[in-house]
Amino acid sequence: MFYKKNTQEVIKLLNSSLNGLSKEEAEERIKKYGYNELKEKEKSSVIKLFLETFKDPLVIILLIAALVQVFLGEVIESGIILAVVTLNAILSVVQSKKAEGSLDSLKKLSIPYTKVIRDNEKITISSRELVVGDIVLLEAGDYVPADGRVIESQSLKIVEGMITGESEPILKTEEEIPLDSPLGDQKNMVFSGSMVVYGRGIFIVTNTGMNTEVGKIADLLDNAEGKQTPLQQKLDEFSKKLGIGICLLSAMIFAVQVIRGGDLASSFMFAIAIAVAAIPEALSSIVTIVLAVGTNTMAKKQAIVRKLPAVETLGSTSVICTDKTGTLTQNKMTVVEVYTYENKNISLADNVEGNEVAATKNSIQDRCLNLASILCNDSDVNNEGIEIGDPTEIALINYAALNKIDYKILRDKYIRIGEIPFDSDRKLMSTVNKVDDETIMFTKGAPDVIFSRCKYALSNGEVVEFDDEILREYKQINEDFSNQALRVLAFATKKVEDDFIPSIEDENELTLIGLMAMIDPPREEVYDAVKNAKNSGIKTIMITGDHKTTAMAIAKDIGIMESDDLALTGAELDELSDSKLDKILEKVSVYARVSPENKIRIVRAWQRKDKVCAMTGDGVNDAPALKQADIGIGMGSGTEVAKDSSDMVLMDDNFATIVKAVESGRTIYDNIKKSITYLFSGNLGGIIAIVFALFANLPNPFTTIQLLFINLVTDSLPAIALGLEKPEKGVMNMPVRDSKESILDKETLKTIGIRGSIIGIVTIIAQYIGMKSSPELGCAMAFLTLTLSRILQTFPSRSNTQTALKLGFNTNKYALGAVGVCLVMLFTTLLPFMRGIFAIPVSFGLDSFVICAVLALISSLMMEVVKLIKIK
Repeated sequence: MFYKKNTQEVIKLLNSSLNGLSKEEAEERIKKYGYNELKEKEKSSVIKLFLETFKDPLVIILLIAALVQVFLGEVIESGIILAVVTLNAILSVVQSKKAEGSLDSLKKLSIPYTKVIRDNEKITISSRELVVGDIVLLEAGDYVPADGRVIESQSLKIVEGMITGESEPILKTEEEIPLDSPLGDQKNMVFSGSMVVYGRGIFIVTNTGMNTEVGKIADLLDNAEGKQTPLQQKLDEFSKKLGIGICLLSAMIFAVQVIRGGDLASSFMFAIAIAVAAIPEALSSIVTIVLAVGTNTMAKKQAIVRKLPAVETLGSTSVICTDKTGTLTQNKMTVVEVYTYENKNISLADNVEGNEVAATKNSIQDRCLNLASILCNDSDVNNEGIEIGDPTEIALINYAALNKIDYKILRDKYIRIGEIPFDSDRKLMSTVNKVDDETIMFTKGAPDVIFSRCKYALSNGEVVEFDDEILREYKQINEDFSNQALRVLAFATKKVEDDFIPSIEDENELTLIGLMAMIDPPREEVYDAVKNAKNSGIKTIMITGDHKTTAMAIAKDIGIMESDDLALTGAELDELSDSKLDKILEKVSVYARVSPENKIRIVRAWQRKDKVCAMTGDGVNDAPALKQADIGIGMGSGTEVAKDSSDMVLMDDNFATIVKAVESGRTIYDNIKKSITYLFSGNLGGIIAIVFALFANLPNPFTTIQLLFINLVTDSLPAIALGLEKPEKGVMNMPVRDSKESILDKETLKTIGIRGSIIGIVTIIAQYIGMKSSPELGCAMAFLTLTLSRILQTFPSRSNTQTALKLGFNTNKYALGAVGVCLVMLFTTLLPFMRGIFAIPVSFGLDSFVICAVLALISSLMMEVVKLIKIK
């Protein structure tokens, strides 16, 4: 019962200290107690996956048919059917495991991280590596990574609804609770999985992994089954309808053959084989593999897709709403200007090494400004030189270092005794420090907010009334800085009583010290990324908390904002009705000084226009907008709440990566379309040849074994290879795809119809030529021609805009490999001991093979000719 004990007792009981555990002790505890993780539901074994493939109704029918063949004495044919079914099952298991492995590797890339104190240093580690006794630091936006006892709380508020069912945030305290209390009343405890929404705090880990409160209900959390993506669902529905149609066709063929006097068993087997061969059984697993491999490729480009449907949606993204800081810019703030009222402004250009610093360096105002920027600041640089904290705050301590001021000495000398953490709604942060014999509150924040809270100002070292003249001067300077795309912070101070406990209401009647202006330069690659997005029909919108003029300056510089575009502040947006916003929406490229509610409204406005909207975010307050967006994009450096609410996480926080992800999304969708077109075209070609033979009163062009072989050889490997094609040339210059468009649209169905007809026609011609010698030779030539045509169809299927010759045969090694494997397997059917099994007569010689190869080659060339006509 850790909540009943005081903090010293808990620390002693867990054999830890405020300096944290040593690295060696942490490693020992991991060995002893294991990692901080919940046990995952046991994955299906290979044997279980293998047996599950036999649940398919069509496979069951085929197995029954094989059994019937045994009773009819056709043992060899029955054995071949069983071998084909088994090989299909093995292939399905391999595909499932490959997809599972790809998705597992993505999960490992998205492990949450936690700030801890070890060996008296602040470091960041994987939450998985937390152990009992670790000292953990929390701030707004973090997930609590383990159960623990609070040892310090600075207005720390946590939502514990996942554990207690209580939706309201709980204010945490470090005081012990002597009485027995339920979880909801243990206000000095934090629980794994809960969410920090306000303030900061420190806790010591008391339980990890399955020993946490959430670990006790881990089974409930682990029962969620993976869902199919919308694309997979649509394809399944289409396949079912196609299956019904093919079964009806099979029944018709069976009836016609029986009426003609055909053998009942043979007619039955042939009809079943047609059904199984015509339905693309591997389609679902192929789509899963292409999606999984595609997301793996995106992860290597720093874009981790957390939800597979996001891949499909990315391809139809038409609007990207992006934050500025760190996403469009380098997230490396640097102070370049300072201003105090007595000396106007001092440029850092005048303060380089070797030059005399401005005369006011040691003035009271300069000292106050330095103190405020260092003490009202949570950032740090550890012994290894790693910067920890908000980039803006890091810029302030880097500025202090530039002026040869050791911020650590000042923080140790002027200790913090109270604080009011930064809040995005308040736009302020305050700390209370002991400075010599006085207690002083330092406040920093947005200039316009600070100005409204000030009653006094420092001028020439004296405290004076903050009159209209001083206000006008400060506003003008702030405006000038903003016009230069500089981010400006204002600093103020206030003397308080020794026993002062700060609250939000105390951030008034402040004394204004001065301003610091910094810049976060755009990333170099962003210029091209914005241009590429624009060329592809995607509108980029900047949404930022910065000043309007600053945001506009950056947006114009990188090409987001055109001369006739508009910029709105959050306040201006609030004044607009939905109808008025809808009228000007497409002209607004910049939103400044926005609230979380503004973000949601912007997304909904675009969605009303049926646009697919992507939204970036990194904070707790961004979570609702990330969920509302069609594609929520969390920042790798952002809060765990934002990441958990997103569909995709940018590990490098880079806007250019979003555009690359959109390109990947378009490519993946396009490749899946190529695979589907390839599968259905080949199947249609076989069906056309069978139906023609039936109505022309010709012998069956294929035996059961031949159809099963074609299904095994030509369906999977080439289709997967097509799914791994590189991006088409000009893929980002194509119009944005309508998200409601079916993957089997009119153009795709038309292509399937044309290619299927070409394959069917050359197969019919091959049978006709062979039948001049014998029905057996006609059947063999039809089999070889159909198989070769489907294999060679891989090459024209690789691109919708370029011929195979122009594309280059060696640009997709997987396609070459797939074709090579398929051809080797086809040639095995021509071996002397295999000919009898595949009904290939002795009369089938080199001349017959050349005819089949030429017809198959003609079919591929005709597909290329049709493509050229379409392109022109």
